[in-house]
Order: sequence, then structure tokens, then C-alpha cells
Amino acid sequence: MTTHHPPAGQAGKSFLSIGGLLLVLIILVLVNVIASRVNARWDVTEGKLYSLSDGTREILSNLSYDTAIKVFYTRDETHTPVHIKTYARRLMDFLSEYERHGEGKLTIEHYDPEPDSEAEDQAAAYGISGIDLPTGERLYFGLAAVAADQEAVIPMIDPTREEQLEYDITRIIARVQSAEKPTIGIISALPVFGMPMMGMPQEGGPEPWMFVSELRKNHEVREISPGADSIDESVDLLMLIHPKGLSPALQYAVDQYLLRGGNLMVFADPFSVSEPPRSPSKASDGLAALFKAWGVEMDLGKAVVDFDFATRLRGQDNQVETNPFWLSMDADALNRDNIITAQLESLLLPAAGAVLKAPDSPYTFETLVRSSPNAAMSDTMMLQLGAEDLRRDFKAAGTPFDLAVQITGTFKSAFPEGPPRDPESGTDKPGSDEPRNTGNGHLEEGQGPAVVVLVGDADLLFDNYYVSHQNFLGFKISRMFNDNLNFVLNSGEMLIGSQALIGIRSRGTFERPFTRVEALEKAAQARWLVREQELMRRIDDTNRKLEQLEEQKEAAQQLILSEAQEAEIRAFQEERRRINKELKTVRRNLRADIERLGNTVKFINTFLMVFVVAAAGMIYGLRQRLKSRR
Repeated sequence: MTTHHPPAGQAGKSFLSIGGLLLVLIILVLVNVIASRVNARWDVTEGKLYSLSDGTREILSNLSYDTAIKVFYTRDETHTPVHIKTYARRLMDFLSEYERHGEGKLTIEHYDPEPDSEAEDQAAAYGISGIDLPTGERLYFGLAAVAADQEAVIPMIDPTREEQLEYDITRIIARVQSAEKPTIGIISALPVFGMPMMGMPQEGGPEPWMFVSELRKNHEVREISPGADSIDESVDLLMLIHPKGLSPALQYAVDQYLLRGGNLMVFADPFSVSEPPRSPSKASDGLAALFKAWGVEMDLGKAVVDFDFATRLRGQDNQVETNPFWLSMDADALNRDNIITAQLESLLLPAAGAVLKAPDSPYTFETLVRSSPNAAMSDTMMLQLGAEDLRRDFKAAGTPFDLAVQITGTFKSAFPEGPPRDPESGTDKPGSDEPRNTGNGHLEEGQGPAVVVLVGDADLLFDNYYVSHQNFLGFKISRMFNDNLNFVLNSGEMLIGSQALIGIRSRGTFERPFTRVEALEKAAQARWLVREQELMRRIDDTNRKLEQLEEQKEAAQQLILSEAQEAEIRAFQEERRRINKELKTVRRNLRADIERLGNTVKFINTFLMVFVVAAAGMIYGLRQRLKSRR
């Protein structure tokens, strides 16, 4: 029997191949071991949604005290809803980023509050009570930040607030670094501190509007009566919300507060749809003198009508219509260069007024929110009409209107002669020859630069226009559907001076709208509006002609159509059919454009990407084959 041995060269190649495979295996094992010890992440999402923002990193790098984040989560509960389990894993992973950037001053501690355990007692001590599942078990999902003798708690981590997750965590970390809270004073004719709205009682008693509750988490919030005559010097930020009936003394106090370097947020509404029915919905008053001093011109009897940012609402006849008084502003309407609105995505402004800069104003005006050019000013009485009536006489101004601005400068007093006269004072009565008492410390000009954020709407603060409340397993949760609240909180943080949190809170939404589709719809709507107005004019003209022909008829012929009337009606009906046919063509072309765009996206996702990957593989294979032949 003859034994064939492989040539020495082939045996050497086989040995090298086996050795190469072993070497590759060893390298893979070492790479996995090293990678398991290295916390490396690559966030390729637009806006870096899964990375810590610069604001969070700044706060973590300047921690005054060692801080512990204590997470209380029921890990082994088999009946925990799947979406909470998934969200909990993302949360734990996200918290590891905090620990990494905390550089040893921040630690993450995990607790599993099983029944009758020490962890359960600790959770109860922090006010984290958990929620009862339908199966009878109790689910804990909250956390507490502890530093020195300060603590702050999130009793229930709400999965629907994932967009605000980083802010919620960073806020409580920043809060436990200091025992003092900035003070915000609020002057409002609206029941923002808690009264039933729209004539309907609230369960459990009146509650503050949500923006007040959110401000209280990080600030001391004080209510200042419109009849007050002074503003405490400890107030760090002053908010005027639809102010009505301000006493002259309080107007003067606001003026002097600004001149002393205090900052203002003003919500001046031409028509507040959130006011209780018993209050007349008049425009904000008591601001004329202040507006003039700030270089502002604002007609509080008119609101902006914008068909590009119109909102779909259910009208009085229970029909859904597109109302151009209710403005749904998207990212294109927001100033991307200002820290207040840089990362916001959408706002809802019901019946907003336009803020104009006076021609002789020496102050800097920066637009925060702006309408489209397809907008116009309309009397607030038109709010009672439907969208069809608004379209009838609508004529676009061709230039956008500012709906919210930031005014900066060293302001001059609206009361250059000193405090206003007190009508109850004998010496300061109007017309008195007595010299006016200018008071102690009266300022005619500001001591330094100050900022006024002026918004032409106050209804954006009402809960119904930015948040929906739901009950989840007996726990009340809130879901934001726009950035109204974020706008207010961003403005407050900026005006008080803490800018680190702004970049966190204004991270925007995880949803990405189909901007091309929206552009197509707006273009078609603009063409549609022109045709609708043309049809409306034809209807009015025909009705007038019919009335004229009716007046020319004799009494005995009132119930008989004349030949002229019949001809006019036939001509109108033919014209109406023609315009309706054209409207259908516009709508059909819009759908065709959208479907064409959708088909293109589907082709790219389904076929083009597969082709690119296959082509890359073929090119790589050909290159390897060419190398092996050399």
C-alpha cells in the first residue's frame, strides 16, 4: 500500500493557515475583552439625541458636592409592562453617561425595592411610593438625587417624557447643589395659580397651570396682585401675563424694576380665549406707557391670521376646519440662532398679536417667533367667524409679522417726571401746583442693560394648548404635544441667568416631520385658496345680479324666473363646475406629488441601498481576487 504524503510546501501552508486562524481568534478575544472595558459610544442621530448635551456636561464638571443618583426600579417583576422594561434599560444606559462625565463626583446607585426590603423603606423615605399593577404587584420606577443635605426626587419616571429625560435628571442634579432658589414674580389677570377654567369645575380642587408647577420645581414663584404698589427687590424675574387693571403705582414699580436691571417676560394678548366666561375678553391694558418706553408698537385689538400656519379645529357646527387665527408654528417660524428657540420644534398660539418695533426705537429687537408672509392682521371680532368667511376677504400682507421678540438695551423710564400722581393724595392731585414727589431712588434711565421677552399671546400658557393628561395605572402622567412649555421655561432660565439648562431642555422632539410633503401641501393650499376666493366672488356677484333682476320684476312675476335670471344661473353653474374641476385637479396633483415622493423613498430604501451594499461587496471581492493572483 502506497502512502502519499503532501509536499513540504503544502504542509507549511496548512500549518500557517491554522496558525493564522488561531491568531485571528486570539485577537478577537482580546478585542472583545478590551472593548468590554471601554465605554465608547458613537451617536449618529441628528441632534445627538442619545448623547449628553454641553449644558449637562458643564453642570457635571462644576458640581459643588459629591452627588449620588439613587434609582429605584423593580427589576424582577414579571408583570411589568414591556415598554417600561425597555425604557428602563435605556435609562440605565443613559445614566452611565452621567457617571462617566461626572469624573468621580457623581455615582449611580441601583435599588430593587422588593416587598418588605430595606430598599422599599428607602424609596418610601424619598417619597417614591410606586404604583399598583392590575395583577396586584407594586412597581417602583423613580429616582432621587442626593448631595450634602439636599435631595430632589422624580417619584415616577414617565416613559412619555423621554424627550425631557435629560433635562429632568440634570435639573435635580443642579437643584441639590444649592439650597437657594431664584424667585419669580407673576402678575396675571388669568387664574394661573388655580381656578376652574371655561366654567367647568376641576376634580380635586383648582390646580395651578402646569407652567407654574414646572417653574416651582426649580424656583420660588410668588403671586403679585395687579393692585399692588411695589415689587420686592428679591424678585429675580418678573412675568406679566395678560395684565389688566394694573394700578399706576404698579406700572411705575414695573418700570423701575426694569431700570434696576431686572428682566421681564410679558404675554400681551389681544384676545384671551382662556379667560373665564365671567371676565370680558378685552385686550391687555395698563401697558401703553410701558410699550412706548420699550419702543414697541402693538395693536391689541387685532390678531394675526396666517393660512400657512393654520390649525385644524372643530368649529361651532362640529365640523373640522382649518382656522388661521390658531397658529401652529413649526421650526421654520422659530429663530434657530437664539438660545430660547434654537432647538424647539413647534408652538401653538391661539389668537396672537403682532409685535412691531417703533421707528424711533433705540433698542435691539431680536425675533423669536415669526409668521409666514401669507399672513395679515384681522380684527379680533372676526374670531367669531368660520374659516370660510375669513378666506372670503383675506389678502396676504406679503411680509411676516413678529409674534414674539427679545428686546435688549438700557431702557429709559416711562415715567420721566417721577412716580405717577396718587389721586387720593391731596398734594399730588392732577392739576395741583405742588411739586411732584419723585420718591427715593427714582431712575430716569437704566443702571445697565436689561432684557424684555415680549409675546403677543398668553393662551399658549394654558395647559390645554400644550399638554394632555392621562391616567396610567392610577398614576397621572402628562404628555407634551408641542414646545409651549419649553419656550416659557427656556425664557425663564435665560433671563434669570442659568444658561446651562437651556441647551438640555430645548433638545426638541425625536419625531422628524416630512418637510417635503408639508411644502407640497402648503403650495397646493396657496393655489387652492386663490381658486376658493374666486369661487366666493363669483357666488357673491351672481347673488347680487339675481337680486337686481328680482327687483326689476313685477309683483305678479316674483315667483317666476326670468330668462335673464335663468341664463345667469346657468352661466354661474357652468363656472362653478369649471372651478370645482380645477380644484379637484389641484388636489389630485398634490396627491400625485406626495405619492411620487413616497415611491422614490420606498425605492431608495428597498432597492437602491441593497444595490449599493451588493456593489460594495462585489468590488471588495474583485479586489481580494486580484490581490491573490499577484
